[in-house]
Order: sequence, then structure tokens, then C-alpha cells
Amino acid sequence: MSSNLFLLAFVLGIGGGFQYGLQISIINSPTEYIKSFIRETCLRRYGSSPSEEMITLMWSFIVSIYSIGGLLGSLSAGYLSVRFGRKKAMLFADIPSLLSAALMGFSQLCGSFEMIIAGRLFAGVCGGLALNIHLMYAGECAPRKLRGLVAVTASTAIATGKFVGFALGLREVLGVDALWPILMAVNALPALVHLLTLPFFPDSPRYLLIDKKDKEGCIKAVKWLWGDGDHMAEIDDMMAEQEAIREEQAKSMCDLFRDRPVRWQFITLFLVSSCMQLIGNNVVYFYAYSVFINAGIPLAQTHYVSLGVGITEILTTLMCAMLPTALHLSTFPTPVPAVPGPAQSPQTPSLTLPDEIFLIERAGRKTLLWKSYTVMALALGLLTVTLSLQDAFSWVPYCSVALIFIFIMSFGIGPAGVLCSLPTEIFIQSYRPAAYVFNGTINWIQLFILGLLFPFIVEGLGSFCFIIFLTYCLSMAIFVFLVMPETKGKTILQVMEEFNRLNYRGKKKQTILEQSNCSVVTVTRL
Repeated sequence: MSSNLFLLAFVLGIGGGFQYGLQISIINSPTEYIKSFIRETCLRRYGSSPSEEMITLMWSFIVSIYSIGGLLGSLSAGYLSVRFGRKKAMLFADIPSLLSAALMGFSQLCGSFEMIIAGRLFAGVCGGLALNIHLMYAGECAPRKLRGLVAVTASTAIATGKFVGFALGLREVLGVDALWPILMAVNALPALVHLLTLPFFPDSPRYLLIDKKDKEGCIKAVKWLWGDGDHMAEIDDMMAEQEAIREEQAKSMCDLFRDRPVRWQFITLFLVSSCMQLIGNNVVYFYAYSVFINAGIPLAQTHYVSLGVGITEILTTLMCAMLPTALHLSTFPTPVPAVPGPAQSPQTPSLTLPDEIFLIERAGRKTLLWKSYTVMALALGLLTVTLSLQDAFSWVPYCSVALIFIFIMSFGIGPAGVLCSLPTEIFIQSYRPAAYVFNGTINWIQLFILGLLFPFIVEGLGSFCFIIFLTYCLSMAIFVFLVMPETKGKTILQVMEEFNRLNYRGKKKQTILEQSNCSVVTVTRL
């Protein structure tokens, strides 16, 4: 396997998942500085300072408008990815990122807090667009046996972005009053790196063959990404998928709701992948500070312990990809660096990677999901108990700390790593852009609503709010175990056939597409 594929995954991570994670975490540190800036700006403009309630409202709007921008970016991802291709759509995402960095970076110099609001909106557009295209692009560029592994790199990029945002926000770095505009504009650096490097890579082979009907370009992209070797079996699978959808146009989100051939794929996407906010990850992060303080950690040190939580999330997403066994790791050959650029020499350096070293490819998506959901449900249940009893015994807060780390580890190994590849693996090409648009749209709406309601939920239920997220995790463990088929190592059409047993119960023929204005294509097991 060519190292170019993993180099592409790294570059996509810089412009996609990393940007998303960075903007989520970087806004926490300069909170008081930006509030003071708003207060001083209003005093200079109008001669009076706004009330604390108005300052808080304006700050909440700055934070939440990122979700609105993300929603707009997600809604445009489907059209741009089909109209211009995956690569150009990813490059388009750098434009709002650079614009947001300029607006927020010069906001203090221009004396305009409105520029921060506009900058956060454009940052959200970048996050919503880039994350969706990142997941689609990476999944379509990976061969069947490495689809899950390449998709996991998106989760690692998101976790790394969160960690870097927290690290840059420390007082020892950029988290001081004089430097907060630079902190808010730091997303320009990964955008520039991404903008300068991605043009050297080819577009998605599936997009080139199925959407553009460019078989020669597809074969060239496959050889450059995967190295020398016989890849005709994978290309034949793409051609079979192309034949299955024939001249079908890209579907819309309305088609996901009403089309019977993707009914259970849509249900699976909605329940398992689109409801990531209901897992409770953000709630655990919210309680982490109070748990660490009750465990005896000084208030000034809690930020550094939170960095430890971020490192844990990064390591666990890596664990989802790499099985930490010395026996398997010893099978790695020494990688030979490849020169970026489509014009590769005939002898492309390759890495021979046995499938057994990849945890996600060895255990399978289904197994990792239902087991991790079960562990997360148990951790949330026990955390509810320990938070209720943390004043009763001196050792209980330490149990809460351990449960938080167990929860984060389970989240990284399971949902964070596995769900990135789900829309790519369960939808054929014509439905895939719409699936990513729906997935991103629901996640951004949930993030916005949960951000508004979460303070009231915590105030009303306290630590018992974990019961809501516990119920979801347990329900998803049961659903995945009983309903969701395994996608590991299967072609897209084989996965479709598995779902068709649910979509067409009681029918002998497995139909891949069924519309009133097109012919029915029957697909047998490959």
C-alpha cells in the first residue's frame, strides 16, 4: 500500500477535522478577554457600558453562531462535492477559514466585536463544509480493507484539534489579554498549509469513475494512492456500483426519507451516527472540572488535567486504528517517502501492511460499536452514583476521575473512530453526498439546541442528567448488536444487499435501486 494514501489522510485532516476540533476548544480560553473587549467597545461608542446580562447574551451569540455557520456549511457540502468534486470542495472550505481568521484577528485593532461574530460564522461554514467533505473524500480514496482505518484518521484530527486549541489557550502560550486576537486567528495557519498541499493530490477515484465517467483518471488516481499492484478487483467493484446506479443523478435529503432501498440505511445513520451529541461526551467534559477539583486537584492545575483528557481522546482514536501488540507492530517495514504529485514514477514506494495490525479492521465496526456503547453506558451509570456520593467518602472523587477517563477511552475506540466511515460504507455513490449533508445537518442542529438547553438540564437534574445519555448509549448498543450489519471488508453492493434483507423483508430478490421513473437493477451477491 502506497504511503501517499496516508499522506492524503494527513493533509485532509489538517483542513477538515483539525479545523473543526480547533474551533470548538479555542473559544474557551479568551472568554473574559472578549467580554471585556465588548464592554470597552460599547463604552467608547455609546458612552455607557451594557449590563452583564447583555454581555452574557452577546457572548452566547458569539459561541452559538458557530453552529449556525456549521449548518450552512453542511447544507452546501452535498452540492459542492457533486458539482466541483471532492478536492475542489475541500479547497473551497479554506476560503471562509482564512476570512474568519482575518476578521477575528483584526477585530480588536478595528474596535469591532461584530467582526468576531462574523468571523465565528465563517469559521462554522468552514467546519461544516470541510468536515463533511473530509469524511467523504477520505472514505472514497481508501481501498476496501483500509476504509475504516483511513476514516479513523478524521477522528484523530478532530481530537488533535481540540487538544491544540486547549494548549494554545494556556496562559503560558496565547491565553493572555494582549494575545487573544492572535489566538482567535490561528486557524489561518492550517488553512494555508491545506491550501498549498492538497492540489498535489488526485480527486476521489470513486468520484472520477462514477460521477465523471473518467475511467483512465480513476485508474491513475488508484495507482498513485495505493501504489503498484493489481487493483482491478477494486475498480471492478466501482464499475459494478456505477452500473447499479446507471445514469442516476445525485439524490437529495428528501430521497433519503422516502426511498425504500435506503430505508434502513437512513434509520441506522440517524440513530447511530447522526445523534453523536446524545452520547454525552460534551456533558462529561463539562463535569470534568468540578470532578477534578473535588479530587483535590488545585484550580490552577485543572486546565492541565483537561489536556490529559484531550491526549487520552487522541490516543484512543489511534488505538482504534492500531492494535497495540508488539508482535504485530514488528511486522511494519520501514516506510519509503514518496514525492507528492500525480505525476508519480512507475515504481511507487509501497507499504505492505497486514490487516491484523488494525484494530478497526480486525474487530470490525459492529463489535467495536456495541461493546463501546455498553462500556460508556456503564461508565455513565456509575458516574451518576459517584457524583451523588462524592461528599460522602474521600475516595469517591477519584473513582469519578477514573470513570471519566474510561468514558473518554470508550468513546475514542468506538463511536469517535468507527462512525466517521459509516455513511461511506452503507450508501452507494448517488445517495452518499445527501447522507453526509443529513448527518452534518442533524449534528449541527443538535449541537446548537443542546448548547442552549444544557445549562437548564444541568440546573434541573444535576448529575442525574447522565441518565438521558445513558439511555441512548444502552439503546444504541442493543440496536447495533441486533440490527446493524457488519461492513468490514465488504464492497458497497454487498453492504447494500445486507440492508436489503431489512428493506425488502419477505422478498427473494435484492433490489439496489427502485424508482418509479427508472428501471430496477437486481444485484446478486458478489
